[in-house]
Amino acid sequence: MNKNVRYLTHGALLAALYVVLTYLQNFLFPDSASMAIQFRASEALCIFAFFTPAAIPGLTVGCLLFNISCAGALPLDFLVGSLATLLATGAMWLTRKWTVKGYPLPGMLMPALFNAVLVGWELTVYIGGGFWMNALCVAIGEAAVLLTLGTALYYTLKARHLDTRFAA
Repeated sequence: MNKNVRYLTHGALLAALYVVLTYLQNFLFPDSASMAIQFRASEALCIFAFFTPAAIPGLTVGCLLFNISCAGALPLDFLVGSLATLLATGAMWLTRKWTVKGYPLPGMLMPALFNAVLVGWELTVYIGGGFWMNALCVAIGEAAVLLTLGTALYYTLKARHLDTRFAA
C-alpha cells in the first residue's frame, strides 16, 4: 500500500474512532465527556502516537469534530481542546522512546500536561475558579484515562504485535 494512503487511512480511522467513542460515552453517560471535570475515554487513543505520526493529525481532527458538534462544549473548546490534542500527541511521538523500565511514562503524561494548561485556562476564563484548581482537575482526568485505559490499550497492542502494523 502506498505510504501516503496508509498514513491518511490511519489518521482518518483514528479521527472517526475518537468521535464515535466520545459520542457513545456521552450517550451512555450524559455529559461525562464534555463537562469541566471529565474522563474522556477516547483520549486513550492518544497512545497510537507512540506507533504512528498519523495519530497526530488524526486525533486532532477527531477532537475538533467532536468539540465543534457537541452542544455542551465551551465556545473556544474546538480551538483550545484541539490544540491541546495536537501538542500532546506531537509530544508523545517525540518522546516515544523515553521509557521507564520499558513503559513510556513521560509520553503518557503529555495529554495531562497540555490539557491541564490549555483547557485549565479555558475553564478559568469561561467558568471561573482558580487556574491551578481547574488545571489540576483536568490533569487528573487526563492522567487517569491514559494511565488506565491508555496503558491497557498500549500493552494489548504490544502483546499482540499490532504496534508494528502502525509503524511509520
